[in-house]
Amino acid sequence: MKKYCFGVDIGGTSVKLGLFTCEGELLDKWEIPTAKADGGAAILTDVATSLEQKLSERNLTKEEFVGVGIGIPGPVSADGTVFECVNLGWGTTPVKAEMEKLIGLTTAVGNDANVAALGEQWQGGGKGFESSVMITLGTGVGGGVILNGEILAGANGAAGEIGHLYVNYEEEDLCNCGKPGCLEQYASATGIVKEAKRYLAAHDEPTSLRGVEPLSAKIICDAAKNGDSVAQKMVDQLGRYLAIACSHLSHVVDPEVFVIGGGVSKAGEILLDAIRRHYDPICMKAVKGKPFKLATLGNDAGIYGSAKMVLGK
Repeated sequence: MKKYCFGVDIGGTSVKLGLFTCEGELLDKWEIPTAKADGGAAILTDVATSLEQKLSERNLTKEEFVGVGIGIPGPVSADGTVFECVNLGWGTTPVKAEMEKLIGLTTAVGNDANVAALGEQWQGGGKGFESSVMITLGTGVGGGVILNGEILAGANGAAGEIGHLYVNYEEEDLCNCGKPGCLEQYASATGIVKEAKRYLAAHDEPTSLRGVEPLSAKIICDAAKNGDSVAQKMVDQLGRYLAIACSHLSHVVDPEVFVIGGGVSKAGEILLDAIRRHYDPICMKAVKGKPFKLATLGNDAGIYGSAKMVLGK
């Protein structure tokens, strides 16, 4: 009887790996450096070697494993091929086929943000729900959509690019993607700071934020919790833009729950309250009242989701 699986999350700096039971218990986790030299040619070989070493260390056999799940920072096709992954130096790479040849285990491959969303739905903030949307607020804004326990990947593996939903028709500055008005311009850690500085330059209200360098999203959120009125306006604006994005998502995929993760989510309930305040008034009745929860797995979401991906529903 199969008892175990591996979850692998390949990042630009390090590869996170986890050994799981099929019930979702994390038995062991470790990291190896991401070998990006020579166009990342050694990355999958290094992963396979590390997994083989873990099997030996734990005295486990491959017959006891369902397989390996791998999260990749780029779009992934249905057959497990990555067509371009700038962060790893990869061009077209048949990750599933190569990994199965290297390790001799069934392999499932997915986009890292989608995989993290699956991990949170399985054992994190979305646990207990079959359909969820995760929004990750970090240096950028990413996320993933899980419907009926499965990743919604899209025709080209590029579904879930939540950070580039259009939320402000008045914006003139361009997002890194080349168009203006993206959620990422307001809800990323850098976007929150940029918006605060824009407000401070246009208003002379007294605030603890003025003159603070370097200003950060955490400083802004902490000031809001301490009653700073300008900081509270910034958090409210953040909640409004997130609510607009969540409204769009609800009217298309109607998830059971929204899970908010990433570094900015450490603001906690003050952020969730701001989203809730703006969400219901812009939604049709059928999708009002969605629960908003905080992600709980942190940097482990990717290995959890990778493991779940190879386990299936």
